Amino acid sequence: MLDRHLDVDVAIVGGGFTGLWTARELLRRDASLRVAVLEKEVCGFGASGRNGGWASGLFPLSNASVIKRFGREAFDHQRRVLQDAVVELGASAASDGIDARYVRGGTVTFARSEVQRARLLEEIAHARDDGIDEGDLSWIDGAALRDHGQVSGALGATYSPHCARIDPARLVRGLADVVERLGAKVFEQTAVTRILPGRHGRQAEVVTVGANVHANFVVRATEGFTPNLPHERRTVVPLYSLMIATEPLARDFWDEVGFAHYETFADDRHLIIYGQRTSDDRIAFGGRGAPYHFGSSVESRFDTNQKVFEKLEATLRELFPTMHGSVTNAWGGPLAMPRDHAPYVHVDFESGLASAGGYTGDGVVLSHVAATALADLITSPDTETAFTRLPFVQRASRRWEFEPLRWIGINAGLGLATWADRVEAKHARVSRASALLDRLFG
Repeated sequence: MLDRHLDVDVAIVGGGFTGLWTARELLRRDASLRVAVLEKEVCGFGASGRNGGWASGLFPLSNASVIKRFGREAFDHQRRVLQDAVVELGASAASDGIDARYVRGGTVTFARSEVQRARLLEEIAHARDDGIDEGDLSWIDGAALRDHGQVSGALGATYSPHCARIDPARLVRGLADVVERLGAKVFEQTAVTRILPGRHGRQAEVVTVGANVHANFVVRATEGFTPNLPHERRTVVPLYSLMIATEPLARDFWDEVGFAHYETFADDRHLIIYGQRTSDDRIAFGGRGAPYHFGSSVESRFDTNQKVFEKLEATLRELFPTMHGSVTNAWGGPLAMPRDHAPYVHVDFESGLASAGGYTGDGVVLSHVAATALADLITSPDTETAFTRLPFVQRASRRWEFEPLRWIGINAGLGLATWADRVEAKHARVSRASALLDRLFG
């Protein structure tokens, strides 16, 4: 806990992936830098320690949206950087001696209805138009699908090699130890109440409950907790994603369903789900569906929602009807979504204020990339790098609408996704029943 005033080169508010990777990358570039990390709870308390463990090359915007906004060249560059970063993240953890349970088995997105199948095949067709070849995204079915993994009713799946399974809590706690070894001062249980810009030759300032920190640069790396800071209520909206985990499952179950290479998995429903086989043979499984809370409220009581937990378990048992193990753990937390759904990295050299975030659930790898861009900008502002050339770097993000507009719009969107999934599921059941009748009486 911070109990004295500090003067540092860089103060980082937030002890999650973004803040800790930024501290690491800064000190790797210049070991003489005075770096302080300030965290209200403990490092990894937020989404960095509670997420689904997908270290993926995914980006919150569609390929078409990235190309439309930033151009084809920027899209190609971003895609290569993100794909390379999946490997780099694992290499970074290994070089730092962090056992994050990293296994790059790729990710499988199943089609469990004809509608989903058509949608995924269309995605592959568009990917080919965008220069994404078979090695980066492919359609698999039959024996090839069984080699990766199986869920009930699967008609096929897309497969991408650009994803690794990790244990996020192991990674984030390991990073906290690493940055302290590198020389950063990490202050947990230190609540930041305000971040003030530098003015008229004065440094930027971080105000905490116990003391203040003056710094040449202050990095806001607060992600889903950003709305708790003054004047940041409309910067991002905190969306809650909830998870469950089973007890360790029997060997014969895994022999039946596969996932021998620890592929992460989902299906193509509208309301996002995500899962992984853990290193101790559990299934960690999560999804959206919890409501957005009025005024961008972030409270610990929102981390649990029994109705959503029950839906997650029902969905998991629908995917794996032969799974007989119990669900032993359930948890949740907020992620951050900007108004235009695109992440941001920004450094204002005049005020000394910097920020990164807005990953909308794809933050494990994006936080590493964003931190690298921040470190490049802060230590070598006049040098362009592969990371500072990314289209979401040094980009201003729109603010969200005032309430009640965002409460109405976001929850209407969640409701629409839920409704669309119900309609598609009903259509799939009718289609299967019709096919069965045709076989019996046709």
